[in-house]
Amino acid sequence: MKSKQQRQIFYIVPYGIWLLLFVIAPLILMLFQSFTTANGHFTFSNYATYFGSGTYLRMTFNSVWYAFLITVITLVISYPTAYLLNQLKQKQFWLLLVILPTWINLLLKTYAFIGLLSKTGTVNNFISLWGIAPQQLLFSDWSFLLVAAYIEIPFMILPIFNSLAEIDPRLSQASHDLGANKWQTLRYVIFPLSMPGVKAGIQAVFIPSLSLFMITRLIGGNRVITLGTAIEEHFLVTQNWQIGSTIGVVLIVAMIATMLLTRDRARKNLRK
Repeated sequence: MKSKQQRQIFYIVPYGIWLLLFVIAPLILMLFQSFTTANGHFTFSNYATYFGSGTYLRMTFNSVWYAFLITVITLVISYPTAYLLNQLKQKQFWLLLVILPTWINLLLKTYAFIGLLSKTGTVNNFISLWGIAPQQLLFSDWSFLLVAAYIEIPFMILPIFNSLAEIDPRLSQASHDLGANKWQTLRYVIFPLSMPGVKAGIQAVFIPSLSLFMITRLIGGNRVITLGTAIEEHFLVTQNWQIGSTIGVVLIVAMIATMLLTRDRARKNLRK
């Protein structure tokens, strides 16, 4: 018994130290800075500045709006993809091909899209074969959404795939035996049972999309301004860590709200 408890402590202590140093301590420091001035005096002025500024509120709206669009685009593409993958014999192999791009560095993938979408890039070279003049494809809303959705798609497909794989095939067979067609089975049986995966995918995509900053800079240019961009600007350029921390706290609250809204209530009720 003691050896089991010692093994548990052996594993818990390193994780607890890591959690304290790299999660709790930074959060406390950021929260502290959001309530202080540059001189270290307690104040609410940082939050007053944030909520009283039309610019910051517009950035907040842009962040939520773009994150919503990225989530919708990835969900529309990922659910049919995950469903089709589950019908294949070598589904684990095809899933591996979907996950494979996540092994590549994010910066490398972003620069690859710059090469594809630039005026001298592959896309413009292709359309020039049809007599179309080179177009400015970068630094636009749609190019930002395209790249962000491409990067986030694997994180939406994986939980949906796993959720679909856990559904008992006999339920679909029973649905067909009772007279339901494939569309009705998908709508009334498979989709409701796969909702935990859909919610997990929404969390995995929407929450990171709220704080994107590198893609907004490199692909969207100055046309796409989000809270992630503002945080980068305040911490690295203006050195106004107080406002940067305030925006960070607002983002964390938004992320927690997203997790609460998309949590799996069904399993929680089963546990009760």
